[in-house]
Amino acid sequence: MRKLLVGLTVLGLLGLFCLPLGAEDLKGKVAVILDVGGRGDLSFNDMGFKGTDEAARDFGLEMIEIQSATAADYLPNVRNAARSRQYDLIICVGFLLADALATVAPEFPEQKFAIIDAVVDEPNVMSIIFAENEGSALVGALSGMVAAYYGYRYVGCVLGIEIPVLYHFEAGFRFGIAWGLQRYREITDQEADVGLLYTYTGTFSDIAKGKAASEAMLKQGAGLIYNVAGPLGIGDLEAITEALHAAGKEAGPPFMIGVDANQDWMGGGYRVLASMMKRVDVGCYTAVKSVVEGSFQGGIHLMRLSNRGVAISRYQDLLDFIEFGINAGAIAPSDKPVIIDHWLTIRDAIPYFIWDTVSQLELGIVSGEIVVPTANTLEEMEAVRAQYPLD
Repeated sequence: MRKLLVGLTVLGLLGLFCLPLGAEDLKGKVAVILDVGGRGDLSFNDMGFKGTDEAARDFGLEMIEIQSATAADYLPNVRNAARSRQYDLIICVGFLLADALATVAPEFPEQKFAIIDAVVDEPNVMSIIFAENEGSALVGALSGMVAAYYGYRYVGCVLGIEIPVLYHFEAGFRFGIAWGLQRYREITDQEADVGLLYTYTGTFSDIAKGKAASEAMLKQGAGLIYNVAGPLGIGDLEAITEALHAAGKEAGPPFMIGVDANQDWMGGGYRVLASMMKRVDVGCYTAVKSVVEGSFQGGIHLMRLSNRGVAISRYQDLLDFIEFGINAGAIAPSDKPVIIDHWLTIRDAIPYFIWDTVSQLELGIVSGEIVVPTANTLEEMEAVRAQYPLD
């Protein structure tokens, strides 16, 4: 099994080991504007910074980071960057910057912009959105089958603010759980009675709320908890760690499912079973690359399973993001082999047919044979919940 997992690699992150160019060699400039969440989440915002930084190094550009201290900074940050007329591309990371960009983009029609996780309908804006439902379906299938295998009654999902993009996650996760449980029954001839517990916490920053939501789910019998609230995953993991310690265990189950970045290394490598990787870094890199190559086009650019925009974490991703964590000071270099060994151990403990079934689902989605539902409104989300109730 370990050889199989090692073999399931994806392309390494571009530019990971590139050396920075000297100032005299720089060929242009790109700005990345972050919302109030800022750097240090080792997830969404850091991924935006990382992808832009790697593209800047690969293509000989200078990258400028602009942090927003409050929501009141969004409009002046975007407008001042555009007004300076010094950037080949300005990237806004996060839907919270959408209104500001919608105001500024028509004021500077010659300036190229990109925005992550939102659509701004202007010809000079590349709107990069993600098929979160497709990636969530994979971790949903995995979660449902693993919960059934270990005899847990529920799978949990801790979400942030109730907005359309999070409906994408919930819809795909629900579908994946139902699809995985059906396949589990067919393969094992065993009943798989696993339900879904979910909570919209209303925040992407209150770690305590994430922990409280996870604690409640664990008490009700959840065996895996999907983090769909960025930094709140820290609280989710704290709750899982405390539950494990109370049971005299170090390794899961229960497990956390990471989000956005590869979070498999967190918790020592044996409490996060997998991550739904939303490749904000790939989206930012792609936007910079299009400007450099002269192929930049405004409009919607959908990142999905078929173009590496979303993915379920695999071995090479773990290695790449351990290096990311080491460079960020979040992981001690000496912990690398320990984390890898723990990660391989928990994955080895899961029957091969479960991993194989997740791969079958992935192939079906990429080929178009399997269509994963999504939702953009509460009404649409309620329809998906009714179709896949998972009580």
